[in-house]
Amino acid sequence: MSKAELGEVRELLGEVLGLSDEALNGLGADAPLLGAIPEFDSLAVVQLLEALQQRYGIHVEEADLDVSDFETLGSLQRLIGRYCA
Repeated sequence: MSKAELGEVRELLGEVLGLSDEALNGLGADAPLLGAIPEFDSLAVVQLLEALQQRYGIHVEEADLDVSDFETLGSLQRLIGRYCA
């Protein structure tokens, strides 16, 4: 994914978590998510996964998921890449 696509992931994360543009602006590919953003809890992970599947037309197998897939924006980007490739 390109930087523009990273921006799409950032935007989708903001929509799911209800974060302001200001809060999202500083999030780069290595920005920590789990444990760093209070709104990003287990329910938000489920909601984000559903949103990613809808946005990108993919089906993510739960058995293939690992907590590391949700640690950073970059890891979310790689998760999408695994299913879009």
